[in-house]
Amino acid sequence: MRDAPGEIEVERAIAEIRAGRPIILHENGERILALAAEALDSFYCESFERLGRADARLALSGPRLRRLGAQRREAGAVAMPALDAARAHALAFDSDARLDAPAAALSALEECALELMRLAQVLPAAIIAGAVGAEAVFARPLEAARANVVAYRPARLAALRIVSRARVPLEGAPDSEFVVFRGGEGLRDQVAIVIGAPNFARPVNVRLHSACLTGDLFGSLKCDCGDQLRYTARFMAENGGGVLLYLDQEGRGNGLANKIRAYDLQARGFDTYDADETLGFDNDQRRFSFAAEMLKLLGARRVQVLTNNPEKIDALTQGGLEVVADQRIMGRRNTHNVRYLAAKRDKAGHLIDLDRAPA
Repeated sequence: MRDAPGEIEVERAIAEIRAGRPIILHENGERILALAAEALDSFYCESFERLGRADARLALSGPRLRRLGAQRREAGAVAMPALDAARAHALAFDSDARLDAPAAALSALEECALELMRLAQVLPAAIIAGAVGAEAVFARPLEAARANVVAYRPARLAALRIVSRARVPLEGAPDSEFVVFRGGEGLRDQVAIVIGAPNFARPVNVRLHSACLTGDLFGSLKCDCGDQLRYTARFMAENGGGVLLYLDQEGRGNGLANKIRAYDLQARGFDTYDADETLGFDNDQRRFSFAAEMLKLLGARRVQVLTNNPEKIDALTQGGLEVVADQRIMGRRNTHNVRYLAAKRDKAGHLIDLDRAPA
C-alpha cells in the first residue's frame, strides 16, 4: 500500500518537530513558522530575531493555560515580542509559572501546530511566527498543508493493516500468536496477541492494554500495569482464549519522555492527572477507534472486555463492536500506586474498588 503524498508530508513534519527543527504550515496563502517550545534555545532565539519580526507567539493548550491561571478552557497564545527562551520554557512547562500576559485565541494554523506537537509526542506548546523570510534564515524548512495535518489521523485509521504474525509462547499462555498491525495511530506499529483459540463466532475475551515500559517491563511500583498485563494473558489462556491488544500509547498517549516528566512532578506531590495537566495535556490523550478496527480485522464482532476504563468500552461500541460484558481487572496495590489508582477512580471515572482483592 502506497501512502498518499499528504500523509508523507505530515510524517516528515512530525520527524522535523521531534528533531527540534521548525516547519512551515500553510493554508489559503497564509504561512506560519512553528517550532516545538521545548526545542527553543539561544540559537533559535537569535534565528527568529534575524527574521526581523516582532509577531512571535507561544501557543499553549487549554489545560496548560488553566494551570497558568487563565480563565479559559480553550487553547490560546501569548505574545512574545522579544523571544526569550527562559520565559517561553517557564510558560510552557514550569510547574510554578503564572500567566504574565493575556492569552488570545488561536488561528486555525496555530491550532494545527499544536496538533503536530501532539502527533510528535513533544510537549503541546509551540513557538509561532510569520514565515516571511524564513527560507533565508533556516535551512529550507519543510512545509506542510493544514488540510493534510487535519486528514492525517483518519487516513492512518483507514490504512490499518496486518503486516506480520508468528507464534510466540508466553509464560502462562504458551499457545499465543503475535499479530503486528501498521497504520491506525501515527508512525507506530501496534500488536494483537491472540491467546489460545478464541471462537470468533462467539463473544471473545478482549483487553486493550496501553504500553507501559516502566510497569510492564521493569515492574514499576507506581502503577498496576504489569500485573494487569500478565493476569490477562493467564486468564485468557485458562478461559477460552482471547485477544490482548498491546497498544503503543505510553503515558496515556503522551509519549515516554512526557510520562517521565509527569513522574518527576508526581515525586513533587502532583497526582497523575495534575501532573499531565501541568505539562499541557488533558486527562487522556489516547484514541481507541483503531483498536476496534484491529479486532474487526481479526474477526471479532462481539466482545467481553477486561478493563476498568469505561472509555474503552464506549470506544469499542462506537467502533461497531457489540460489548456483551465487561470485567474488572485489578493489580496489586502498594504504598507507591494507591494514590495513582485513587486518582484514576476519582478523576477519570475508572471502575476501581480499592477494597477489592487484586487479581
